[in-house]
Amino acid sequence: MSRWKQACIILFQHSSRQSSSIPKTATKTKSSTPRSFVTRSYSSRIEEEQSFLDADNKFLSSHPHPHPQQAEQQELRLASSHLGSNPSTNRFHQPIVYHENYSFANWPPEHTFPMDKFARLAHSLTTTCRTTVPHHSNLPRPLVRNHTDFYRPLHATQIPQSWFAQPTGPIDPTFLHRFLSGSLTKTEARIIGFRDQTNRSELIERTVLEVAGTVLASQLAWRYGVATNAAGGTHHAHATMGAGYTILNDLAVTANFLMDENLNGGTVRGVRKVLVVDCDVHQGDGTATFDLSSTNGGGQLITLSLHCGSNYPRYKANSTYDVSLPDGMQDDAYLQVLEDSVNRALEETDPDFVLYDAGVDVYTDDRLGRLRISEDGIRRRDRWIMDRCVGAGIPVVGVIGGGYDKDVDALARRHAIVHEEAAYVWRKYKMWSR
Repeated sequence: MSRWKQACIILFQHSSRQSSSIPKTATKTKSSTPRSFVTRSYSSRIEEEQSFLDADNKFLSSHPHPHPQQAEQQELRLASSHLGSNPSTNRFHQPIVYHENYSFANWPPEHTFPMDKFARLAHSLTTTCRTTVPHHSNLPRPLVRNHTDFYRPLHATQIPQSWFAQPTGPIDPTFLHRFLSGSLTKTEARIIGFRDQTNRSELIERTVLEVAGTVLASQLAWRYGVATNAAGGTHHAHATMGAGYTILNDLAVTANFLMDENLNGGTVRGVRKVLVVDCDVHQGDGTATFDLSSTNGGGQLITLSLHCGSNYPRYKANSTYDVSLPDGMQDDAYLQVLEDSVNRALEETDPDFVLYDAGVDVYTDDRLGRLRISEDGIRRRDRWIMDRCVGAGIPVVGVIGGGYDKDVDALARRHAIVHEEAAYVWRKYKMWSR
Protein backbone atom coordinates (compact mmCIF):
# COMPACT_ATOMS: atom_id res chain seq x y z
CA MET A 1 0.00 0.00 0.00
CA SER A 2 1.28 3.51 -0.82
CA ARG A 3 2.64 5.54 2.06
CA TRP A 4 0.04 8.20 1.37
CA LYS A 5 -2.79 5.65 1.58
CA GLN A 6 -1.67 4.20 4.90
CA ALA A 7 -4.09 5.95 7.24
CA CYS A 8 -2.60 5.49 10.68
CA ILE A 9 -5.83 4.76 12.55
CA ILE A 10 -4.56 2.57 15.38
CA LEU A 11 -5.12 4.21 18.74
CA PHE A 12 -2.26 4.89 21.11
CA GLN A 13 -1.86 2.01 23.57
CA HIS A 14 0.10 2.05 26.77
CA SER A 15 3.40 0.36 25.96
CA SER A 16 5.19 -1.98 28.28
CA ARG A 17 8.31 -0.03 27.39
CA GLN A 18 7.07 3.14 28.96
CA SER A 19 8.50 3.56 32.70
CA SER A 20 -6.69 37.04 15.53
CA SER A 21 -3.31 38.90 15.25
CA ILE A 22 0.00 38.76 17.04
CA PRO A 23 -0.78 37.37 20.49
CA LYS A 24 -0.29 39.84 23.32
CA THR A 25 2.43 37.63 24.74
CA ALA A 26 4.56 38.39 21.69
CA THR A 27 4.94 42.08 22.47
CA LYS A 28 7.85 43.56 24.37
CA THR A 29 5.57 44.99 27.03
CA LYS A 30 3.88 42.94 29.69
CA SER A 31 0.40 41.74 28.82
CA SER A 32 -2.42 43.34 30.79
CA THR A 33 -3.88 39.87 31.35
CA PRO A 34 -0.92 37.61 32.01
CA ARG A 35 -1.46 33.86 31.87
CA SER A 36 -1.51 32.00 35.18
CA PHE A 37 1.32 29.80 33.94
CA VAL A 38 3.55 32.83 33.48
CA THR A 39 2.76 34.27 36.87
CA ARG A 40 3.74 31.20 38.88
CA SER A 41 6.49 31.92 41.35
CA TYR A 42 9.88 30.34 40.81
CA SER A 43 9.51 28.17 43.91
CA SER A 44 6.08 26.88 42.92
CA ARG A 45 7.40 26.04 39.46
CA ILE A 46 10.15 23.93 41.00
CA GLU A 47 7.61 22.12 43.16
CA GLU A 48 5.35 21.52 40.14
CA GLU A 49 8.10 20.37 37.78
CA GLN A 50 6.09 17.48 36.37
CA SER A 51 3.51 19.93 35.00
CA PHE A 52 5.89 20.44 32.09
CA LEU A 53 5.80 16.79 30.98
CA ASP A 54 3.54 13.90 31.93
CA ALA A 55 5.63 11.21 33.62
CA ASP A 56 2.65 8.83 33.57
CA ASN A 57 2.27 9.17 29.78
CA LYS A 58 -1.52 9.16 30.14
CA PHE A 59 -2.01 10.40 26.58
CA LEU A 60 -0.66 7.10 25.28
CA SER A 61 -3.50 5.12 26.85
CA SER A 62 -6.34 7.62 26.47
CA HIS A 63 -9.10 7.19 23.88
CA PRO A 64 -10.55 9.99 21.75
CA HIS A 65 -14.22 10.90 21.45
CA PRO A 66 -14.45 12.04 17.85
CA HIS A 67 -16.63 14.95 16.81
CA PRO A 68 -18.57 13.85 13.71
CA GLN A 69 -16.90 16.49 11.52
CA GLN A 70 -13.43 15.63 12.81
CA ALA A 71 -13.71 11.87 13.09
CA GLU A 72 -11.12 11.10 10.41
CA GLN A 73 -8.47 13.29 12.06
CA GLN A 74 -9.27 12.11 15.57
CA GLU A 75 -8.99 8.49 14.44
CA LEU A 76 -5.38 9.24 13.50
CA ARG A 77 -4.78 9.74 17.23
CA LEU A 78 -2.95 12.99 16.64
CA ALA A 79 -0.92 14.41 19.51
CA SER A 80 -2.87 17.65 19.25
CA SER A 81 -4.78 19.87 21.66
CA HIS A 82 -6.56 21.55 18.74
CA LEU A 83 -7.27 20.18 15.27
CA GLY A 84 -6.59 22.67 12.52
CA SER A 85 -8.13 22.96 9.08
CA ASN A 86 -9.00 19.48 7.78
CA PRO A 87 -6.31 18.53 5.23
CA SER A 88 -8.79 16.42 3.26
CA THR A 89 -10.75 19.54 2.35
CA ASN A 90 -8.01 22.20 2.50
CA ARG A 91 -6.94 22.96 -1.06
CA PHE A 92 -4.70 25.89 -0.21
CA HIS A 93 -2.09 24.73 2.29
CA GLN A 94 -0.61 21.76 4.12
CA PRO A 95 -1.16 21.14 7.85
CA ILE A 96 0.74 23.81 9.82
CA VAL A 97 1.48 23.46 13.54
CA TYR A 98 1.69 26.48 15.85
CA HIS A 99 1.22 27.22 19.53
CA GLU A 100 0.70 30.72 20.90
CA ASN A 101 3.20 29.99 23.67
CA TYR A 102 6.08 29.45 21.24
CA SER A 103 6.69 33.15 22.01
CA PHE A 104 6.23 34.89 25.33
CA ALA A 105 6.40 38.35 26.87
CA ASN A 106 9.19 40.26 28.62
CA TRP A 107 12.06 38.79 26.65
CA PRO A 108 15.17 41.05 26.84
CA PRO A 109 14.69 43.38 23.83
CA GLU A 110 18.39 43.46 22.93
CA HIS A 111 18.90 39.71 23.04
CA THR A 112 20.30 38.27 19.79
CA PHE A 113 17.66 35.54 19.78
CA PRO A 114 14.33 37.08 18.68
CA MET A 115 11.90 35.19 20.88
CA ASP A 116 8.86 36.91 19.40
CA LYS A 117 9.64 35.71 15.87
CA PHE A 118 7.30 32.73 16.27
CA ALA A 119 4.29 34.93 17.03
CA ARG A 120 5.34 37.28 14.23
CA LEU A 121 5.56 34.30 11.90
CA ALA A 122 2.01 33.23 12.75
CA HIS A 123 0.91 36.81 12.16
CA SER A 124 2.67 36.84 8.79
CA LEU A 125 1.03 33.58 7.74
CA THR A 126 -2.43 34.96 8.57
CA THR A 127 -2.00 38.44 7.05
CA THR A 128 0.60 38.46 4.26
CA CYS A 129 -0.65 38.54 0.68
CA ARG A 130 -0.15 40.73 -2.37
CA THR A 131 -2.73 43.20 -1.06
CA THR A 132 -1.11 43.72 2.34
CA VAL A 133 2.58 43.31 1.45
CA PRO A 134 2.77 43.63 -2.36
CA HIS A 135 6.58 43.61 -2.53
CA HIS A 136 6.89 40.34 -0.58
CA SER A 137 3.97 38.17 -1.67
CA ASN A 138 2.09 37.02 -4.75
CA LEU A 139 -0.54 35.17 -2.74
CA PRO A 140 -4.11 36.23 -3.57
CA ARG A 141 -5.04 35.81 0.11
CA PRO A 142 -3.12 35.09 3.32
CA LEU A 143 -1.85 31.51 3.41
CA VAL A 144 -3.73 30.75 6.64
CA ARG A 145 -7.19 32.29 7.06
CA ASN A 146 -7.10 32.54 10.85
CA HIS A 147 -5.41 31.07 13.90
CA THR A 148 -8.00 28.33 14.31
CA ASP A 149 -6.64 26.75 11.12
CA PHE A 150 -3.34 25.95 12.84
CA TYR A 151 -2.86 22.61 14.54
CA ARG A 152 -1.79 23.01 18.14
CA PRO A 153 0.46 20.51 19.96
CA LEU A 154 -0.51 18.95 23.25
CA HIS A 155 -0.56 21.10 26.36
CA ALA A 156 2.64 20.99 28.38
CA THR A 157 0.85 18.92 31.03
CA GLN A 158 -0.11 16.27 28.46
CA ILE A 159 3.15 15.74 26.57
CA PRO A 160 4.47 12.25 27.38
CA GLN A 161 7.82 12.32 29.14
CA SER A 162 8.61 9.01 27.42
CA TRP A 163 9.04 10.86 24.11
CA PHE A 164 12.03 12.65 25.61
CA ALA A 165 13.77 10.69 28.33
CA GLN A 166 15.93 7.63 27.90
CA PRO A 167 15.53 4.69 27.71
CA THR A 168 12.53 5.23 25.39
CA GLY A 169 13.53 8.72 24.27
CA PRO A 170 16.91 10.13 23.20
CA ILE A 171 17.48 12.70 25.99
CA ASP A 172 19.53 12.01 29.11
CA PRO A 173 16.95 11.86 31.94
CA THR A 174 19.18 13.67 34.44
CA PHE A 175 19.71 16.61 32.10
CA LEU A 176 15.99 16.64 31.24
CA HIS A 177 15.01 16.66 34.92
CA ARG A 178 17.43 19.48 35.72
CA PHE A 179 16.17 21.57 32.82
CA LEU A 180 12.51 21.04 33.67
CA SER A 181 13.12 21.93 37.31
CA GLY A 182 15.00 25.12 36.44
CA SER A 183 18.24 23.76 37.86
CA LEU A 184 20.76 24.21 35.06
CA THR A 185 24.01 25.87 36.11
CA LYS A 186 25.21 29.29 34.99
CA THR A 187 27.81 27.60 32.82
CA GLU A 188 25.19 25.45 31.12
CA ALA A 189 22.96 28.48 30.63
CA ARG A 190 25.86 30.44 29.12
CA ILE A 191 26.59 27.64 26.63
CA ILE A 192 22.93 27.55 25.68
CA GLY A 193 23.07 31.30 25.18
CA PHE A 194 19.98 32.29 27.17
CA ARG A 195 21.93 32.89 30.39
CA ASP A 196 19.66 34.17 33.18
CA GLN A 197 16.56 33.51 31.06
CA THR A 198 17.21 29.76 30.83
CA ASN A 199 15.35 28.74 33.98
CA ARG A 200 12.26 30.86 33.28
CA SER A 201 9.03 28.85 33.33
CA GLU A 202 7.92 30.39 30.03
CA LEU A 203 11.11 29.26 28.29
CA ILE A 204 10.82 25.74 29.70
CA GLU A 205 7.21 25.55 28.54
CA ARG A 206 7.93 26.80 25.01
CA THR A 207 10.88 24.43 24.67
CA VAL A 208 8.78 21.32 25.26
CA LEU A 209 5.92 22.70 23.16
CA GLU A 210 8.27 23.28 20.24
CA VAL A 211 9.41 19.66 20.31
CA ALA A 212 5.82 18.44 20.62
CA GLY A 213 4.96 20.61 17.62
CA THR A 214 7.48 18.82 15.42
CA VAL A 215 6.23 15.45 16.66
CA LEU A 216 2.66 16.45 15.72
CA ALA A 217 3.83 17.69 12.32
CA SER A 218 5.48 14.31 11.72
CA GLN A 219 2.20 12.49 12.39
CA LEU A 220 0.43 14.79 9.95
CA ALA A 221 3.11 14.39 7.30
CA TRP A 222 3.00 10.62 7.63
CA ARG A 223 -0.72 10.67 6.84
CA TYR A 224 -0.89 13.56 4.35
CA GLY A 225 2.62 13.68 2.86
CA VAL A 226 3.86 17.07 4.07
CA ALA A 227 3.44 19.29 7.12
CA THR A 228 5.29 22.18 8.73
CA ASN A 229 5.93 23.48 12.23
CA ALA A 230 6.13 27.23 12.89
CA ALA A 231 9.14 26.56 15.14
CA GLY A 232 11.71 23.77 15.54
CA GLY A 233 15.14 23.01 14.20
CA THR A 234 16.90 22.90 17.58
CA HIS A 235 19.91 21.19 16.06
CA HIS A 236 22.71 22.25 18.45
CA ALA A 237 21.14 20.45 21.43
CA HIS A 238 22.82 17.20 22.51
CA ALA A 239 21.47 14.37 24.63
CA THR A 240 23.16 15.73 27.75
CA MET A 241 23.32 19.48 27.14
CA GLY A 242 21.92 22.42 25.22
CA ALA A 243 23.91 24.85 23.10
CA GLY A 244 23.52 27.63 20.56
CA TYR A 245 20.04 28.81 21.63
CA THR A 246 18.70 25.23 21.60
CA ILE A 247 17.97 23.02 24.60
CA LEU A 248 16.02 19.89 23.58
CA ASN A 249 16.63 18.54 20.08
CA ASP A 250 13.25 18.30 18.34
CA LEU A 251 14.76 16.57 15.31
CA ALA A 252 16.21 13.72 17.37
CA VAL A 253 13.08 13.34 19.52
CA THR A 254 10.85 13.27 16.43
CA ALA A 255 13.05 10.84 14.51
CA ASN A 256 13.02 8.51 17.50
CA PHE A 257 9.23 8.85 17.81
CA LEU A 258 8.77 7.99 14.13
CA MET A 259 10.92 4.86 14.30
CA ASP A 260 9.47 3.42 17.52
CA GLU A 261 6.00 1.98 17.00
CA ASN A 262 5.65 1.23 20.70
CA LEU A 263 6.34 4.87 21.47
CA ASN A 264 4.08 6.30 18.75
CA GLY A 265 1.36 3.74 19.44
CA GLY A 266 1.31 2.45 15.89
CA THR A 267 0.26 5.79 14.40
CA VAL A 268 3.40 5.64 12.25
CA ARG A 269 4.51 2.30 10.86
CA GLY A 270 7.50 1.02 8.94
CA VAL A 271 9.83 4.00 9.39
CA ARG A 272 13.33 2.61 9.88
CA LYS A 273 15.44 5.40 8.38
CA VAL A 274 14.94 9.13 8.97
CA LEU A 275 17.01 11.65 7.03
CA VAL A 276 17.54 15.12 8.49
CA VAL A 277 18.30 17.66 5.77
CA ASP A 278 19.76 20.60 7.68
CA CYS A 279 20.14 23.81 5.69
CA ASP A 280 20.69 26.14 8.63
CA VAL A 281 23.86 28.22 8.15
CA HIS A 282 25.33 26.56 11.25
CA GLN A 283 26.21 22.88 11.36
CA GLY A 284 23.66 20.58 12.99
CA ASP A 285 26.30 19.36 15.40
CA GLY A 286 23.90 18.27 18.12
CA THR A 287 21.71 16.17 15.84
CA ALA A 288 24.82 14.49 14.42
CA THR A 289 25.74 13.08 17.84
CA PHE A 290 22.53 11.09 18.41
CA ASP A 291 22.60 7.33 17.92
CA LEU A 292 18.99 6.18 18.03
CA SER A 293 19.61 2.51 17.24
CA SER A 294 19.44 1.52 20.91
CA THR A 295 16.16 3.33 21.66
CA ASN A 296 13.92 2.17 18.84
CA GLY A 297 15.02 -1.33 17.90
CA GLY A 298 17.59 -0.55 15.26
CA GLY A 299 16.27 2.52 13.43
CA GLN A 300 18.78 4.79 11.73
CA LEU A 301 19.09 8.56 12.00
CA ILE A 302 20.87 9.94 8.92
CA THR A 303 22.12 13.52 8.96
CA LEU A 304 22.97 15.83 6.07
CA SER A 305 24.27 19.26 7.08
CA LEU A 306 24.97 22.03 4.58
CA HIS A 307 26.56 24.85 6.54
CA CYS A 308 29.05 27.69 6.41
CA GLY A 309 32.34 26.04 7.34
CA SER A 310 33.78 29.05 9.17
CA ASN A 311 30.66 29.63 11.27
CA TYR A 312 29.51 28.29 14.66
CA PRO A 313 30.23 25.80 16.11
CA ARG A 314 33.99 26.11 16.12
CA TYR A 315 34.46 22.36 16.60
CA LYS A 316 32.28 20.42 14.19
CA ALA A 317 30.67 17.05 14.77
CA ASN A 318 30.60 14.24 12.22
CA SER A 319 27.29 14.11 10.35
CA THR A 320 26.52 11.27 7.98
CA TYR A 321 27.06 13.86 5.24
CA ASP A 322 28.78 17.19 5.93
CA VAL A 323 28.92 19.89 3.24
CA SER A 324 31.09 22.83 4.28
CA LEU A 325 30.25 25.99 2.34
CA PRO A 326 32.60 28.97 1.84
CA ASP A 327 31.86 32.45 3.15
CA GLY A 328 30.03 34.64 0.67
CA MET A 329 28.48 31.82 -1.37
CA GLN A 330 25.63 33.05 -3.58
CA ASP A 331 22.39 31.60 -4.91
CA ASP A 332 23.32 29.61 -8.00
CA ALA A 333 26.39 27.90 -6.56
CA TYR A 334 24.53 27.20 -3.31
CA LEU A 335 21.54 25.64 -5.05
CA GLN A 336 23.75 23.43 -7.20
CA VAL A 337 25.59 22.08 -4.14
CA LEU A 338 22.24 21.63 -2.39
CA GLU A 339 20.74 19.58 -5.20
CA ASP A 340 23.84 17.42 -5.59
CA SER A 341 24.06 16.76 -1.85
CA VAL A 342 20.39 16.00 -1.26
CA ASN A 343 20.17 13.77 -4.33
CA ARG A 344 23.20 11.83 -3.14
CA ALA A 345 21.81 11.37 0.36
CA LEU A 346 18.40 10.25 -0.92
CA GLU A 347 19.85 7.83 -3.44
CA GLU A 348 22.38 6.29 -1.08
CA THR A 349 20.20 5.95 2.01
CA ASP A 350 16.62 5.58 0.66
CA PRO A 351 15.00 7.15 3.76
CA ASP A 352 11.45 6.51 4.86
CA PHE A 353 10.98 10.04 6.18
CA VAL A 354 12.68 13.46 5.87
CA LEU A 355 12.94 16.19 8.50
CA TYR A 356 13.92 19.46 6.83
CA ASP A 357 15.54 22.29 8.82
CA ALA A 358 14.87 25.36 6.68
CA GLY A 359 17.08 27.86 8.51
CA VAL A 360 16.97 31.33 6.97
CA ASP A 361 20.23 32.47 8.55
CA VAL A 362 21.79 31.73 5.17
CA TYR A 363 20.27 35.09 4.13
CA THR A 364 22.76 37.68 2.95
CA ASP A 365 21.96 40.18 5.70
CA ASP A 366 21.42 37.76 8.58
CA ARG A 367 23.12 38.88 11.80
CA LEU A 368 24.79 35.50 12.35
CA GLY A 369 25.17 34.25 8.78
CA ARG A 370 28.15 34.50 6.44
CA LEU A 371 26.56 33.42 3.18
CA ARG A 372 24.97 35.69 0.58
CA ILE A 373 21.74 33.92 -0.24
CA SER A 374 18.81 36.06 -1.37
CA GLU A 375 15.19 35.61 -0.33
CA ASP A 376 14.53 34.27 -3.81
CA GLY A 377 17.35 31.76 -3.29
CA ILE A 378 15.76 30.63 -0.02
CA ARG A 379 12.43 30.24 -1.78
CA ARG A 380 13.97 28.18 -4.61
CA ARG A 381 15.76 26.02 -2.03
CA ASP A 382 12.64 25.31 0.01
CA ARG A 383 10.48 24.58 -3.03
CA TRP A 384 13.05 22.22 -4.52
CA ILE A 385 13.51 20.20 -1.32
CA MET A 386 9.78 19.88 -0.65
CA ASP A 387 9.09 18.94 -4.27
CA ARG A 388 11.98 16.47 -4.36
CA CYS A 389 10.68 14.62 -1.29
CA VAL A 390 6.99 14.64 -2.17
CA GLY A 391 7.74 13.70 -5.78
CA ALA A 392 9.63 10.66 -4.51
CA GLY A 393 6.81 9.65 -2.16
CA ILE A 394 8.79 10.47 1.00
CA PRO A 395 6.86 12.19 3.81
CA VAL A 396 8.55 15.45 4.80
CA VAL A 397 8.27 17.88 7.72
CA GLY A 398 9.60 21.43 7.48
CA VAL A 399 10.82 23.28 10.59
CA ILE A 400 11.99 26.87 10.56
CA GLY A 401 15.52 26.69 12.04
CA GLY A 402 17.63 29.77 12.69
CA GLY A 403 17.23 33.35 11.60
CA TYR A 404 18.46 36.57 13.20
CA ASP A 405 17.40 40.10 12.31
CA LYS A 406 16.58 43.23 14.29
CA ASP A 407 13.63 43.69 11.93
CA VAL A 408 11.64 40.76 13.28
CA ASP A 409 8.74 41.27 10.90
CA ALA A 410 11.09 40.93 7.92
CA LEU A 411 12.60 37.84 9.57
CA ALA A 412 9.13 36.36 10.08
CA ARG A 413 8.37 36.80 6.39
CA ARG A 414 11.54 34.85 5.55
CA HIS A 415 10.53 32.08 7.96
CA ALA A 416 7.13 32.02 6.24
CA ILE A 417 8.78 30.97 2.97
CA VAL A 418 9.10 27.27 3.89
CA HIS A 419 5.38 27.17 4.76
CA GLU A 420 4.47 28.94 1.53
CA GLU A 421 6.59 26.61 -0.58
CA ALA A 422 5.23 23.53 1.17
CA ALA A 423 1.79 24.90 0.30
CA TYR A 424 2.85 25.30 -3.33
CA VAL A 425 3.82 21.61 -3.40
CA TRP A 426 0.60 20.72 -1.58
CA ARG A 427 -1.39 22.36 -4.39
CA LYS A 428 0.85 21.08 -7.18
CA TYR A 429 0.28 17.45 -6.22
CA LYS A 430 -3.32 17.96 -4.98
CA MET A 431 -2.31 16.29 -1.78
CA TRP A 432 -5.68 16.76 -0.09
CA SER A 433 -6.98 14.01 -2.38
CA ARG A 434 -4.33 11.41 -1.55
